[in-house]
Amino acid sequence: MDRNFTSPTFPKSTKPSKGRRRELTEEENDEIKEAFELFDNDKDNELDYHEFKVALRALGFDVHKAEVQKLMRDYDRQGKNKIAYQDFHEIAVEMILQRDSRDEILKAFKLFDDDESGKISLKKLRRVARELGDNVNEEELKAMIDEFDLDGDGEINFDEFLAMLNSD
Repeated sequence: MDRNFTSPTFPKSTKPSKGRRRELTEEENDEIKEAFELFDNDKDNELDYHEFKVALRALGFDVHKAEVQKLMRDYDRQGKNKIAYQDFHEIAVEMILQRDSRDEILKAFKLFDDDESGKISLKKLRRVARELGDNVNEEELKAMIDEFDLDGDGEINFDEFLAMLNSD
C-alpha cells in the first residue's frame, strides 16, 4: 500500500520537507535579539543564569531550573557560567522551531479529533477524508489506522499520530 497520511488527508504544512527546515522570520530573530539585550542587565554581551532564564521565559518558554542549567553547561564554551549572544540565538532558534512544529502537528491532530477525545477513530478519519473530497474507500481508511495503531485500540492517539507523520 503506497497511500499514506501525508496525501490530501493531512495539511502538507504539518510535515517539513526532508532536509529542509523552516527559517525564522525577521520578526522572530528581532525578538530573540531584543530579549537578549533587554535581559543582559550588566550589558556585558553575555547572560548569566538568571538573565538567561528570564530571557527564555520572555520568549514564551516555560523553562525549569534543570533545563536552564543543562543549557548553560552545554553552551558555556568559555567556562564563565554565561551565554554569549550567538549561543543564545542558537538555543532560542531551536526551541522556537521545535515549538512551532509541535504546535502545527497538534493543530492538524485537532482537525481530526473534533470531540477532543484524544483519539482519531475510523469515523473521524472518514469525516475528514470526505470533507477534503478525498475518495478513499473504507478498506484504505481501516488500513491506515491499522498501520499506525501501535497500542491496538483501533484508534490513533497523538503519539501514534506523531510517529505516523515521522514515518516515510
